[in-house]
Amino acid sequence: MADDAALARRIETGALSPLNALNPYVQGVYEPVARETTAEDLPVIGEIPADLHGAFYRNGPNPAQAPQGLHHWFDGDGMLHAVWFENGKARYRNRYVRSADHLADLKGGCGAGGVMEPSTRANPASTRGERVYKDTANTDVVLHNGSLMALWYISGEPVRVDPRTLETIGGETFGGKLPRHVSAHSKVDPRTGEFVFFDYSLYEPWMSFGVVSPTNELTHFARVDLPGPRLPHDMGLTENYVILHDLPVVFTEGGLRRSTWNIHFADQPARFGVIPRNGSGDQIRWFETDSCYIYHVVNAWEDGDEVVMTACMMTPNGFPPNPEYGPYAAMVNVLALHAVPVEWRMNMRTGEVRKRQLDDRIGEFPVINLDYTGRRTKWSYHVAMAPTELQRFKGLIKYDLETGAATTWDYAPSQFGSEPAFAPRVGTTSEDDGYVIAFVTDAGTGKSEVQVIDARDMAAGPVARVLLPTRVPAGFHGTWARGDQLAGA
Repeated sequence: MADDAALARRIETGALSPLNALNPYVQGVYEPVARETTAEDLPVIGEIPADLHGAFYRNGPNPAQAPQGLHHWFDGDGMLHAVWFENGKARYRNRYVRSADHLADLKGGCGAGGVMEPSTRANPASTRGERVYKDTANTDVVLHNGSLMALWYISGEPVRVDPRTLETIGGETFGGKLPRHVSAHSKVDPRTGEFVFFDYSLYEPWMSFGVVSPTNELTHFARVDLPGPRLPHDMGLTENYVILHDLPVVFTEGGLRRSTWNIHFADQPARFGVIPRNGSGDQIRWFETDSCYIYHVVNAWEDGDEVVMTACMMTPNGFPPNPEYGPYAAMVNVLALHAVPVEWRMNMRTGEVRKRQLDDRIGEFPVINLDYTGRRTKWSYHVAMAPTELQRFKGLIKYDLETGAATTWDYAPSQFGSEPAFAPRVGTTSEDDGYVIAFVTDAGTGKSEVQVIDARDMAAGPVARVLLPTRVPAGFHGTWARGDQLAGA
């Protein structure tokens, strides 16, 4: 929590409402930045490798206006932060993702709040339909068809963004053919250029998935019926299949009845639905496994008769709700991510599921070399979680997904990072020949930097530290775009 004087100043200036004085996720490393910034030729400690060419983008919440009601960390307006690398130099900028709801809020209100407020579905006069919470496009970002798409975790309207300037282009409907919404953690197939997405309804018993061509045409769409409404967060993608998640974290009966964000862990197994990428809903094969929740998939691929998926499996964090946070105690408790890497093998011939835990270290926000999405990978890069109530990213873990062996890099004690990206070395033909790149912020000084680490020598730490002119708040997910992918953008 921030010190009392800093809190008082923020409340006095209107930057923080009294109701959010107990909310740790608008303070410290989570505090939003006030301005959009552009900076060229950034100072560097060390040397940016000459074979590092491309851009690292990261999305996250950054409230444009001081929240007045109860505010969840996931509610903030989307803001992209990006660093472009070329010829041993780096430049930076950050820009808001100007979703339709963000623009409406600036003009007086979009008619919806965040997940700790009553949803508009509970208001009979609302005309928002399925858009029951403010759609911020603040969660994920992918590169497809020459531009970025910012995506939202409750499934919303994708927002196209210029990859060179971060200026918002507008909402994406794939030529007016998008049936409904798109969820964060939808995937781009690096071999075909296709965008494969999933969607789900908060209050109705179905999920759906679709395929968009590299030229932005919706080529396939199918719906999958479920036993009840579900709240999936990610999906798996292989060369031939989509893997959908039916997981036991669901709305309570009261939450469904009142249309409020009240969730619980139901007494039911987890299920993974494997379905052909161009298949119909009745072709799905369900595989039951131990009850668990999954926020983030590492990767998925096919191995003979088996479909393999590796992901971070949530386990109990061991923290009781802390009354110090008042009305935010439950939010803080849920956000204390406690996950371990696990591999599931689903046999398409026998229906058998085999589960293997790779390690017992706590980590999350996994990334891979995106050129290997949907095919067998040996390496992944995870954020190491500090054993604290607040979601603090204390370092990085590189995993060998075959053996579970790991190499780590720990930030300085006062530093905390966010999801990294893997940047392949120019001209490489090897999966882990490249760099791991992450935004890192010092909680004491408020200064941020980008650390560039040789992926083959994680323990040696950064080969370059790019110093930024503004603080980068802790955030969510990002992506890497190679220089050749940006050339035609």
